[in-house]
Amino acid sequence: METKFIAGPCVIESAQLLDIVARKLVEINRQLGTDIIFKASFDKANRTSIHSFRGPGLEQGLQMLADVKSKYGLRLLTDIHEAWQAEPVGQVVDVIQIPAFLCRQTDLLVAAARTGRTVNIKKAQFLSGRDMRYPVEKAREAGASEVWLTERGNMMGYGNLVVDFRNISDMLEIVPTVVMDCTHSVQRPDAQGGKTGGDRRFVPSMALAAKAFGATGYFFEVHPTPDEGLSDAANMLELDKLGDLVKQLI
Repeated sequence: METKFIAGPCVIESAQLLDIVARKLVEINRQLGTDIIFKASFDKANRTSIHSFRGPGLEQGLQMLADVKSKYGLRLLTDIHEAWQAEPVGQVVDVIQIPAFLCRQTDLLVAAARTGRTVNIKKAQFLSGRDMRYPVEKAREAGASEVWLTERGNMMGYGNLVVDFRNISDMLEIVPTVVMDCTHSVQRPDAQGGKTGGDRRFVPSMALAAKAFGATGYFFEVHPTPDEGLSDAANMLELDKLGDLVKQLI
């Protein structure tokens, strides 16, 4: 099976940022023969603070993503938070992602499945890998053409995430594509000044450990200057480090 790679900024900050990242992904694809899927969110509806930057919204965000596909020929992934968003999002992107906190929301899963697009369900921080068979069943019975699962760690106490890599093996018994979210898994979601903390130093180690456990895909949020990012700044990988890491993983 071809290894899946997903990369892009956490949130759509500007057309300029999307262009910078998209050009880099095209370059890596050309050099390594990969097919990295471009990811960015049009609305971060689950930010810690109500004052946090959320993105341009559905209409403008989908147009900006469509421009990336048209200009660079990249496949697209974005996340939805409400069932009504599935239909318009499905007209633009190739993969619809279900956020971890929402992975048990039946109406959301059904709406995503009915678009005919691939559905990537992120494992909730409060569920085991084996528990993810139930969200997958919902999507499949609603007609999903293809379902992926993504590991992103489990809550430990109130302020930290811990990755149990055995979840990858467990989820591979449910679906053939299990993605390691290498950047969200280094979060420390203890609301540091109203935003999530983290440590991007561990991103490469998360990826390589997941490979050892049989992961068939890798998810990286990347940014040319991550510390200046408007969402998940502490966790995003520096864009110029992505190519070398992808090369190691293939």
